[in-house]
Amino acid sequence: MEGRRAGKSADYTASNVTAALTRPAESAPMSSPHTRLQRRLACHQALHDPARDPRNRLRWLPELRRWQAARLERSFARYLDDPEHAPAARFFLTDVYGDHDFSQRDADIARVMPTMQRLLPASLLDTVSDGIALGALTHAFDLRMAEALAALVPNGRRLDDARYAQAYRHVGKPLLREKQIALILQVGHGLGAALRLPGVGLLMRMSRGPAHAAGLSELQGFLERGVGAFSQVKDVDAFMADIQRSERAIAARLWAGDPDPFRP
Repeated sequence: MEGRRAGKSADYTASNVTAALTRPAESAPMSSPHTRLQRRLACHQALHDPARDPRNRLRWLPELRRWQAARLERSFARYLDDPEHAPAARFFLTDVYGDHDFSQRDADIARVMPTMQRLLPASLLDTVSDGIALGALTHAFDLRMAEALAALVPNGRRLDDARYAQAYRHVGKPLLREKQIALILQVGHGLGAALRLPGVGLLMRMSRGPAHAAGLSELQGFLERGVGAFSQVKDVDAFMADIQRSERAIAARLWAGDPDPFRP
Protein backbone atom coordinates (compact mmCIF):
# COMPACT_ATOMS: atom_id res chain seq x y z
CA MET A 1 0.00 0.00 0.00
CA GLU A 2 2.87 2.38 0.73
CA GLY A 3 4.21 1.90 -2.78
CA ARG A 4 0.81 2.58 -4.33
CA ARG A 5 0.33 5.75 -2.33
CA ALA A 6 3.79 6.97 -3.30
CA GLY A 7 3.04 6.27 -6.94
CA LYS A 8 -0.20 8.24 -6.85
CA SER A 9 1.50 11.16 -5.15
CA ALA A 10 4.29 11.14 -7.72
CA ASP A 11 1.83 10.96 -10.60
CA TYR A 12 -0.12 13.89 -9.17
CA THR A 13 3.07 15.95 -9.12
CA ALA A 14 3.96 14.94 -12.67
CA SER A 15 0.42 15.69 -13.86
CA ASN A 16 0.60 19.21 -12.45
CA VAL A 17 4.00 19.70 -14.02
CA THR A 18 2.80 18.45 -17.39
CA ALA A 19 -0.19 20.80 -17.26
CA ALA A 20 2.12 23.74 -16.63
CA LEU A 21 4.42 22.73 -19.48
CA THR A 22 1.66 22.39 -22.03
CA ARG A 23 -0.40 25.45 -21.07
CA PRO A 24 -0.74 27.54 -24.23
CA ALA A 25 0.85 30.98 -24.20
CA GLU A 26 -2.45 32.54 -25.24
CA SER A 27 -4.11 31.24 -22.05
CA ALA A 28 -1.90 33.65 -20.09
CA PRO A 29 -1.69 36.81 -22.21
CA MET A 30 0.40 38.66 -19.62
CA SER A 31 3.02 35.89 -19.51
CA SER A 32 6.41 37.10 -20.79
CA PRO A 33 9.04 34.86 -22.42
CA HIS A 34 11.02 35.20 -19.18
CA THR A 35 8.04 34.05 -17.09
CA ARG A 36 7.36 31.07 -19.37
CA LEU A 37 11.03 30.09 -19.25
CA GLN A 38 11.10 30.37 -15.46
CA ARG A 39 7.96 28.22 -15.11
CA ARG A 40 9.20 25.57 -17.50
CA LEU A 41 12.63 25.43 -15.87
CA ALA A 42 11.00 24.89 -12.46
CA CYS A 43 8.88 22.11 -13.94
CA HIS A 44 11.92 20.48 -15.52
CA GLN A 45 13.82 20.52 -12.24
CA ALA A 46 10.84 19.17 -10.27
CA LEU A 47 10.35 16.28 -12.69
CA HIS A 48 13.98 15.16 -12.36
CA ASP A 49 14.04 15.34 -8.55
CA PRO A 50 13.86 11.82 -7.05
CA ALA A 51 12.68 13.28 -3.74
CA ARG A 52 9.61 14.74 -5.46
CA ASP A 53 9.05 11.89 -7.90
CA PRO A 54 10.44 8.51 -6.78
CA ARG A 55 9.94 7.09 -10.27
CA ASN A 56 13.29 8.66 -11.13
CA ARG A 57 14.80 5.67 -9.26
CA LEU A 58 12.96 3.01 -11.27
CA ARG A 59 15.27 0.34 -12.70
CA TRP A 60 13.61 0.58 -16.13
CA LEU A 61 14.32 4.31 -16.57
CA PRO A 62 17.99 4.14 -17.73
CA GLU A 63 17.24 1.26 -20.09
CA LEU A 64 14.25 3.13 -21.51
CA ARG A 65 16.33 6.24 -22.17
CA ARG A 66 19.14 4.20 -23.74
CA TRP A 67 16.67 2.40 -26.00
CA GLN A 68 14.89 5.59 -27.06
CA ALA A 69 18.18 7.30 -27.93
CA ALA A 70 19.05 4.33 -30.15
CA ARG A 71 15.57 4.40 -31.71
CA LEU A 72 15.87 8.08 -32.55
CA GLU A 73 19.27 7.45 -34.10
CA ARG A 74 17.67 4.81 -36.35
CA SER A 75 14.71 7.05 -37.21
CA PHE A 76 17.01 9.97 -38.04
CA ALA A 77 19.40 7.84 -40.09
CA ARG A 78 18.39 9.38 -43.42
CA TYR A 79 19.07 12.88 -42.06
CA LEU A 80 22.36 11.85 -40.47
CA ASP A 81 23.52 10.49 -43.84
CA ASP A 82 22.70 13.80 -45.57
CA PRO A 83 25.40 16.50 -45.19
CA GLU A 84 22.80 19.29 -45.33
CA HIS A 85 20.60 17.92 -42.56
CA ALA A 86 23.11 15.95 -40.46
CA PRO A 87 24.14 18.81 -38.10
CA ALA A 88 20.51 19.74 -37.33
CA ALA A 89 19.55 16.08 -36.81
CA ARG A 90 22.56 15.55 -34.54
CA PHE A 91 21.62 18.68 -32.57
CA PHE A 92 18.20 17.18 -31.83
CA LEU A 93 19.78 13.89 -30.75
CA THR A 94 22.42 15.44 -28.50
CA ASP A 95 20.97 18.73 -27.24
CA VAL A 96 17.19 18.48 -27.31
CA TYR A 97 15.66 15.05 -27.51
CA GLY A 98 18.30 12.52 -26.57
CA ASP A 99 19.66 10.55 -23.63
CA HIS A 100 21.78 13.28 -22.07
CA ASP A 101 22.07 15.10 -18.77
CA PHE A 102 21.01 18.74 -19.25
CA SER A 103 21.30 19.71 -15.58
CA GLN A 104 24.33 21.97 -16.12
CA ARG A 105 22.65 23.79 -19.00
CA ASP A 106 19.52 24.29 -16.90
CA ALA A 107 21.58 25.52 -13.94
CA ASP A 108 23.23 28.03 -16.29
CA ILE A 109 19.84 29.27 -17.40
CA ALA A 110 18.54 29.57 -13.84
CA ARG A 111 21.55 31.69 -12.86
CA VAL A 112 21.42 34.13 -15.74
CA MET A 113 17.73 34.53 -16.45
CA PRO A 114 17.75 38.31 -15.76
CA THR A 115 20.79 38.77 -18.03
CA MET A 116 19.26 36.57 -20.73
CA GLN A 117 16.13 38.69 -20.69
CA ARG A 118 18.24 41.81 -21.37
CA LEU A 119 20.57 40.35 -24.00
CA LEU A 120 18.61 37.74 -25.95
CA PRO A 121 15.79 38.53 -28.37
CA ALA A 122 12.40 37.37 -27.06
CA SER A 123 12.06 34.89 -29.92
CA LEU A 124 15.37 33.21 -29.04
CA LEU A 125 14.38 33.13 -25.38
CA ASP A 126 11.17 31.38 -26.41
CA THR A 127 13.19 28.80 -28.34
CA VAL A 128 15.31 28.03 -25.26
CA SER A 129 12.06 27.75 -23.29
CA ASP A 130 10.56 25.36 -25.85
CA GLY A 131 13.69 23.21 -25.73
CA ILE A 132 13.39 22.89 -21.96
CA ALA A 133 9.65 22.18 -22.21
CA LEU A 134 10.32 19.42 -24.75
CA GLY A 135 12.93 17.84 -22.49
CA ALA A 136 10.62 18.04 -19.49
CA LEU A 137 7.60 16.62 -21.30
CA THR A 138 9.76 13.81 -22.68
CA HIS A 139 10.97 13.00 -19.17
CA ALA A 140 7.39 13.08 -17.84
CA PHE A 141 6.53 10.43 -20.43
CA ASP A 142 9.67 8.48 -19.56
CA LEU A 143 8.57 8.32 -15.92
CA ARG A 144 5.16 6.99 -16.93
CA MET A 145 6.72 4.52 -19.36
CA ALA A 146 9.19 3.23 -16.76
CA GLU A 147 6.33 2.80 -14.31
CA ALA A 148 4.31 0.89 -16.92
CA LEU A 149 7.25 -1.36 -17.76
CA ALA A 150 7.79 -2.12 -14.08
CA ALA A 151 4.17 -3.27 -13.90
CA LEU A 152 4.01 -5.09 -17.24
CA VAL A 153 7.48 -6.70 -17.25
CA PRO A 154 8.63 -6.67 -13.61
CA ASN A 155 11.46 -9.15 -14.20
CA GLY A 156 12.57 -7.82 -17.59
CA ARG A 157 16.00 -6.38 -18.23
CA ARG A 158 16.11 -5.32 -21.86
CA LEU A 159 13.65 -3.30 -23.90
CA ASP A 160 12.55 -4.22 -27.41
CA ASP A 161 10.01 -2.90 -29.93
CA ALA A 162 7.17 -5.10 -28.65
CA ARG A 163 7.67 -4.20 -24.99
CA TYR A 164 8.01 -0.53 -25.82
CA ALA A 165 4.80 -0.57 -27.87
CA GLN A 166 2.91 -2.35 -25.10
CA ALA A 167 4.01 0.22 -22.51
CA TYR A 168 3.31 3.09 -24.93
CA ARG A 169 -0.31 2.00 -25.35
CA HIS A 170 -0.62 1.37 -21.61
CA VAL A 171 0.46 4.94 -20.82
CA GLY A 172 -1.84 6.47 -23.46
CA LYS A 173 -2.07 10.29 -23.52
CA PRO A 174 -2.28 10.70 -27.34
CA LEU A 175 -2.90 14.46 -27.14
CA LEU A 176 0.23 14.96 -25.05
CA ARG A 177 2.20 12.82 -27.49
CA GLU A 178 1.05 15.18 -30.23
CA LYS A 179 2.13 18.13 -28.08
CA GLN A 180 5.57 16.51 -27.79
CA ILE A 181 5.85 16.42 -31.58
CA ALA A 182 4.61 20.01 -31.78
CA LEU A 183 7.38 21.13 -29.42
CA ILE A 184 9.98 19.49 -31.68
CA LEU A 185 8.63 21.65 -34.50
CA GLN A 186 8.63 24.79 -32.37
CA VAL A 187 12.29 24.33 -31.42
CA GLY A 188 13.30 23.72 -35.04
CA HIS A 189 11.29 26.64 -36.39
CA GLY A 190 12.60 28.86 -33.59
CA LEU A 191 16.21 28.11 -34.46
CA GLY A 192 15.46 28.61 -38.15
CA ALA A 193 13.85 31.97 -37.39
CA ALA A 194 16.85 32.97 -35.25
CA LEU A 195 18.98 32.88 -38.41
CA ARG A 196 16.91 35.78 -39.77
CA LEU A 197 17.52 37.95 -36.70
CA PRO A 198 19.86 40.86 -37.48
CA GLY A 199 23.31 40.23 -36.05
CA VAL A 200 22.55 36.87 -34.43
CA GLY A 201 25.84 35.38 -35.64
CA LEU A 202 27.79 38.31 -34.23
CA LEU A 203 25.83 38.07 -30.96
CA MET A 204 26.79 34.40 -30.62
CA ARG A 205 30.46 35.09 -31.31
CA MET A 206 30.69 38.13 -29.03
CA SER A 207 29.06 36.33 -26.11
CA ARG A 208 31.34 33.27 -26.34
CA GLY A 209 34.17 34.68 -24.21
CA PRO A 210 32.01 36.28 -21.50
CA ALA A 211 29.84 33.17 -21.31
CA HIS A 212 32.88 30.94 -20.79
CA ALA A 213 34.31 33.32 -18.18
CA ALA A 214 31.01 33.34 -16.32
CA GLY A 215 30.79 29.55 -16.35
CA LEU A 216 27.91 29.54 -18.84
CA SER A 217 29.56 27.44 -21.53
CA GLU A 218 26.77 24.83 -21.55
CA LEU A 219 24.08 27.38 -22.38
CA GLN A 220 26.30 29.18 -24.89
CA GLY A 221 27.12 25.88 -26.56
CA PHE A 222 23.44 24.95 -26.81
CA LEU A 223 22.61 28.20 -28.61
CA GLU A 224 25.68 28.16 -30.85
CA ARG A 225 25.23 24.53 -31.88
CA GLY A 226 21.54 25.06 -32.60
CA VAL A 227 21.95 28.20 -34.69
CA GLY A 228 25.02 26.77 -36.44
CA ALA A 229 23.33 23.45 -37.25
CA PHE A 230 20.22 25.03 -38.71
CA SER A 231 22.24 27.52 -40.76
CA GLN A 232 23.10 24.60 -43.08
CA VAL A 233 19.48 23.59 -43.70
CA LYS A 234 18.20 25.24 -46.88
CA ASP A 235 14.49 24.72 -46.14
CA VAL A 236 13.84 24.49 -42.40
CA ASP A 237 10.06 24.28 -42.89
CA ALA A 238 10.36 21.25 -45.17
CA PHE A 239 12.89 19.58 -42.86
CA MET A 240 10.70 20.00 -39.79
CA ALA A 241 7.55 18.95 -41.69
CA ASP A 242 9.31 15.71 -42.67
CA ILE A 243 10.22 15.00 -39.04
CA GLN A 244 6.63 15.73 -38.03
CA ARG A 245 5.23 13.30 -40.63
CA SER A 246 7.67 10.58 -39.58
CA GLU A 247 7.01 10.89 -35.84
CA ARG A 248 3.25 11.06 -36.35
CA ALA A 249 3.36 7.93 -38.52
CA ILE A 250 5.31 6.06 -35.82
CA ALA A 251 2.82 7.19 -33.15
CA ALA A 252 -0.14 6.07 -35.30
CA ARG A 253 1.43 2.65 -35.85
CA LEU A 254 2.13 2.28 -32.12
CA TRP A 255 -1.49 3.08 -31.24
CA ALA A 256 -2.71 0.62 -33.89
CA GLY A 257 -0.56 -2.25 -32.64
CA ASP A 258 1.46 -2.46 -35.87
CA PRO A 259 4.07 -5.25 -35.57
CA ASP A 260 6.74 -3.01 -37.13
CA PRO A 261 5.95 0.49 -35.88
CA PHE A 262 9.43 1.98 -36.38
CA ARG A 263 9.92 1.10 -40.04
CA PRO A 264 11.09 3.97 -42.27
